[in-house]
Amino acid sequence: MRLGWLGVAMLVALTQVGQSSAAERLRIAAQKTGTLAWELDVIKAHGLAEKAGIDLVVTELAAPEAGKIALVGGSADVILADVMFVSRERALGGGLQFAPYTSTLGAVMVPADSPIHGLEDLKRRKIGVAGGPLDKSWLMLRALARRAGLDLVHQAEPVYGAPKLLAVKAGQGELPAVLNYWNLCADLEAGGFRRVIDMADVEMALGARGPVAMVGYAFEESFARDHGDALARFLDVSRQARDLLARSPAEWKRLAPRIGAASDAALEIYRARYAEGAARRPLEDEEADARALHRVLAAIGGADLVGPATELAPGTYWRRPAEAGR
Repeated sequence: MRLGWLGVAMLVALTQVGQSSAAERLRIAAQKTGTLAWELDVIKAHGLAEKAGIDLVVTELAAPEAGKIALVGGSADVILADVMFVSRERALGGGLQFAPYTSTLGAVMVPADSPIHGLEDLKRRKIGVAGGPLDKSWLMLRALARRAGLDLVHQAEPVYGAPKLLAVKAGQGELPAVLNYWNLCADLEAGGFRRVIDMADVEMALGARGPVAMVGYAFEESFARDHGDALARFLDVSRQARDLLARSPAEWKRLAPRIGAASDAALEIYRARYAEGAARRPLEDEEADARALHRVLAAIGGADLVGPATELAPGTYWRRPAEAGR
């Protein structure tokens, strides 16, 4: 009998080992303070990856650029990046691909009582710009202003800086307007600021027909080819986490220390803005709008932004194995 129970125990142990080894490993590099890190926290808390047969190995990084280095250098399988980066790498001979993640972008924020109500009112005023002179939101804002005969580089006073620092300076009244990332816009909104120019509206004015997920998952084409099923399962898990966050204020309360939101009001704005950005449009629509915006950005950002390609590089968008033949 002892031998019989020993055999059963060994069989159970071997089965568990088999199940564990069957889980496919995905190495993800995520900015420690970014949206993806919040989602990965939710995925871990609810065991979503394990249920999908995925072994997630997460490396938290201090800045988005570190993720790009990790991906290109081969120490990460998946990161978040914008579609311009993926297209540029392909144009330069690389093999990256892109899967849409979020259409949530920032806005030009001003104090509630500000006299600024549109692009023309930015003339001769300082405007904080997060992300530097090649930030895609800044370039799109510049492109739209040009159509109205306004050169924001020379007719306004752009002040480039770290997103958090610019938000603080705006809150202290040192900047009359600031173009910042969406999460810091949420903090400003909770503090009484208003959104005077939303980047989603700018995209539409520049030719997009719907909300464009300019930020998405980036990975090597060879990885997607060899691990397409696991990658598709991860994208499904990511959507499950997003749906949980979209409908559950309790999840945001739990994540509050990681997010660093200033108040419960800010958390609720975070949740609303985050939910708005869910990428659910058909891939063909996403790609068509990204192609239109790429032309605009290439015209104003030049080779420093897009490399040698003035058009979105062919093959930029990844299609799931079941969709590849369509």
